[in-house]
Amino acid sequence: MNPLKQLAGQTAVYGMGTIVPRMLNYLLLTPFYTRIFQLGQYGVVTELYAYVAFLMVLLTYGMETAFFRFAETEKNTARVYSTSLISLFTTSIFFIIVVLIFSQPIADLIQYSSNKEYVTYFALIVGIDAICAIPFARLRQQNKASRFAIIKIINVSVNIGFNFFFLWLCPILIANNPESFVNIIYSEDIGVGYAFISNLIATVITLILLIPDIYKIKLIIDRDLLKRMLKYAFPLLIVGLAGMINEVSDKVFLKYLLPFPETAMQQLGIYGANFKLAILMTLFIQMFRFAAEPFFFAQAKERNSKKVYADVMKYFVIFGLIIFLGVMLYIDIVKYFIGKEFREGLNIVPIVLLANLFLGIFFNLSIWYKLNNITRYGAYIALLGAFITVLLNVIFIPVIGYLGSALAHFACYFTMMVVSFFLGRKFFPINYNLKAIFGYFSLALTLYYISTLLHIESQTYHLLINTILMLIFLSIVFFIEKPNFSKSGAN
Repeated sequence: MNPLKQLAGQTAVYGMGTIVPRMLNYLLLTPFYTRIFQLGQYGVVTELYAYVAFLMVLLTYGMETAFFRFAETEKNTARVYSTSLISLFTTSIFFIIVVLIFSQPIADLIQYSSNKEYVTYFALIVGIDAICAIPFARLRQQNKASRFAIIKIINVSVNIGFNFFFLWLCPILIANNPESFVNIIYSEDIGVGYAFISNLIATVITLILLIPDIYKIKLIIDRDLLKRMLKYAFPLLIVGLAGMINEVSDKVFLKYLLPFPETAMQQLGIYGANFKLAILMTLFIQMFRFAAEPFFFAQAKERNSKKVYADVMKYFVIFGLIIFLGVMLYIDIVKYFIGKEFREGLNIVPIVLLANLFLGIFFNLSIWYKLNNITRYGAYIALLGAFITVLLNVIFIPVIGYLGSALAHFACYFTMMVVSFFLGRKFFPINYNLKAIFGYFSLALTLYYISTLLHIESQTYHLLINTILMLIFLSIVFFIEKPNFSKSGAN
């Protein structure tokens, strides 16, 4: 089977497990939250989930990628699975116990002294999610994408269902009947905490669904194998932590660096909501990564692997630019996914979209240090990105607010992409079609710029013209790439 079609097929199936649940989350919870929560309350959600993203990287410490790598090189795949699973289980349980013991000091540290229960919820959520990481990775490694997708969809469906139950249905039931049985499980004082409780319920159910995959093999730990896996994974942990600094530190910095502390959480809420409007790009990159990571390692054995990597990069950029145009040319529709009072931050959306596209390109480029077992270079690049992120946030936020955080994202991922490209040419040269990639970038940005120059009062006519601009891009791509599609079909 043609490798590009294989990757596209796997990406589509993994999309069922990543983009469909996240789209449900986005289409239902984001409009819901931004209409029932005040700006500051949504700021709490934005900030605390930033901590979750960082802790997930810390608690998985590169073992997912190490699992993929050693599953390809070791004869006993079951032992690789068992060793990595036991390692993550041990560290996650230790993390949960420590956080529960020190929940009040941690709550004081992050300025949630009166809500230490938030710390408890997230300790359990993150710890359980980390335990589930390797069973999910094994499903990917075994190409069991359908089971992966079903469990992911159940997770998000349960989360959404309980959010609506606690935050919408329960208040209605109590308003209609103050003596309702719902009083047993619902308290108005918990408020935004129900968003976190719903997530915890969904996480526990996910773990239960994965139990058959956990106990399907004999659980033993190979200490020598674990040492080698940890040695391989440690630089990836640095990459991941630095990546999370790049990804979520702005949500933390804004709270402390905005010039008017009394409105900081409101501004954070606006930033977080508009950041979500770039979710399509984030979802595309995530579902691509789920399929591409095991694919890249498996493809390395093939004679024409570098040609495949180059083709993957080109088509990745094309689809990323389609998403960019799809969001920005139809931003007058997309903006309705967030509440009216949040829309003053729409100017960050194109910046965040392009920043995330650069991150996706960096992920494509990163194959050179993963295949050559020189993951320390990935750590160096990620640390450089983290330095840029922190520096620019500290400089920009006090001056231009959350726009500075968006620009820091852009500068960080652009720099990481460029540095990785030039280092890759030295250690693992791949003949990327730079002419086509730059050409498509130029075309997409030109069409978007034309759209911004058009000031048409009628929204209908404006959307019609933007649709024509989108069709121009798609038509040019089709006619240029049509010969390549024909060759792929012949293979």
